[in-house]
Amino acid sequence: MPLTLISGSANPRLAAAVSTAAGVPLAPVVVHRFPDGELHVALRDSVRGQDVYLLQPTSPPVETHAFELLLLADAARRAGAARVTGVIPYLGYARQDRRAGGREPVGARVMADILGGGLDRIVVVDLHMPALEGFFAIPIEHLTAVGALAERLGPTAHGVVVAPDLGAARLADRYARALDLPVAMVHKTRLGGSEVMTRGITGDVRGRAPLIVDDMISTGATIAAATDALIEAGALPEVTVVASHALLVQDAVARLAALPLRRLVVTDSVAFTEPRSLPLEVVPLAPLLAEVVNRLHRERTLHDLLVHG
Repeated sequence: MPLTLISGSANPRLAAAVSTAAGVPLAPVVVHRFPDGELHVALRDSVRGQDVYLLQPTSPPVETHAFELLLLADAARRAGAARVTGVIPYLGYARQDRRAGGREPVGARVMADILGGGLDRIVVVDLHMPALEGFFAIPIEHLTAVGALAERLGPTAHGVVVAPDLGAARLADRYARALDLPVAMVHKTRLGGSEVMTRGITGDVRGRAPLIVDDMISTGATIAAATDALIEAGALPEVTVVASHALLVQDAVARLAALPLRRLVVTDSVAFTEPRSLPLEVVPLAPLLAEVVNRLHRERTLHDLLVHG
């Protein structure tokens, strides 16, 4: 069964890098909008009987990129593809995994139902919560970029890995094991989409350089609040921030630039303009995604690349 690699419009640079690393050319695709704003996609080449991989993070604008992915999946299915896999480095709506109030949807479940209706399998990187896999009726290959990010960080003297909230605790444990560092956690309460409040720190951070880890940076409010709390608790004003997904929306760049950041290490899972005001280091995901595509196509194990627990 031949392998076909198709890119959506969300992150063409990453798709091109995956294509090069995998040694598989990107299939030509047409994506445009009709005058009324509706999306239209078309595959230029035949995919009949082929193993198709659609590369498309559902990054902002989430609805646009998710629906484009669904249209590409439907086009591949109707053109006779034998199997259609969505390679979705960043999964939108993953934070909406429960109802905070009584009259709200569970957005992550809605996203799971929609994607599950058009794809045979999904590849994701560092979900907001690993338990989200249970929302999907189709197989999920949950990869992690922790290994690549930790390798870029290298040895850290007098450091402490910090989870900026309870949701990042397991992620912090994985970094701590990889870097052989102690762990601390900031207790956070979210007051709104871009406003948070801290309520203390568990762990010893005094005299240590904080390494704040999270799955994503959205507005930067959580990172800013954690940094303030850590410095107030005696941590060194030499902060390193590591995240798999750099959304950097609203005033995130300005908020982060005001912090005593020594390093900001992220992957290229989503497309963004690299801000000159930040000490940014981008770790490419293409080697990991290309390896996964080739292994899945050859029906080989992914055990050493997946999130476990």
